[in-house]
Amino acid sequence: MASAALRCRSPLVTTTRRSFHSSSVFMARRDSKETARARQVPFNLMDLEPPQTEDDTTVAGHLMLRQHRQLLYHMRLIEHEIPKLVAFRKPFVPPTPKTPVVVRSISYGGEEHPATLKRVIVVPVAHLPLKDDSARHSLKLIAGSRWTPTPPRDSGIGSDAPGGEHGYVKISCEDFPRPAMNLKWASDALDRLIEEANKSAGTLSDIPTDTRHISSKARKSKKGQHLRIRPGKRVTIRDFPQEWLPNPTPQTSVAIP
Repeated sequence: MASAALRCRSPLVTTTRRSFHSSSVFMARRDSKETARARQVPFNLMDLEPPQTEDDTTVAGHLMLRQHRQLLYHMRLIEHEIPKLVAFRKPFVPPTPKTPVVVRSISYGGEEHPATLKRVIVVPVAHLPLKDDSARHSLKLIAGSRWTPTPPRDSGIGSDAPGGEHGYVKISCEDFPRPAMNLKWASDALDRLIEEANKSAGTLSDIPTDTRHISSKARKSKKGQHLRIRPGKRVTIRDFPQEWLPNPTPQTSVAIP
């Protein structure tokens, strides 16, 4: 019993434990080269996306390629097809009094546009088949705002063109789905206008020509023609009456001693 008590009273052998914060830095595990390199690279959200495996371009790239294809298509036409049009070349023949009607149209190079259906005809009154001056005066009254003393700005007729002493008539139409139908209506309207002017010749001779539409257009443009009631052609120094000018006196030479 005594020996057992002595064994129980013997001191116990204990081991000391170290905390993590008291350990040496040399005992820590070193990072690999990949881990150290990854810590140095800044974080980027684009790295979270999966890698692109498709080799197709973007929408903007497709639009650019389409523009290049259209350009090459027209360049091929210029190179190979346009020289063939030389066989259809015709010399320019100016219009004669027998063909006084000028037809104007608008084209957008093959693109669809509502204005491409419109047709406009312009004709000088002096070249129309009218009986006499009274018929021309009746045509000006019946035409109304379609008649102007000067050629329309977009008619292609110059201000010094022959046949403009009685003004011009302009008729346009864009109500039908075909350009030929609009041109046919404008041509028929001109024929009806000529017929009515020949019928009413002499009956409207006491009515003055209405120029209110010309004055209204000049006022709206505000380019100087609306001032001092001078619509139409602007007054210049060439319009000064010649009879108001003094008679030129011959200059006498003075001898210098």
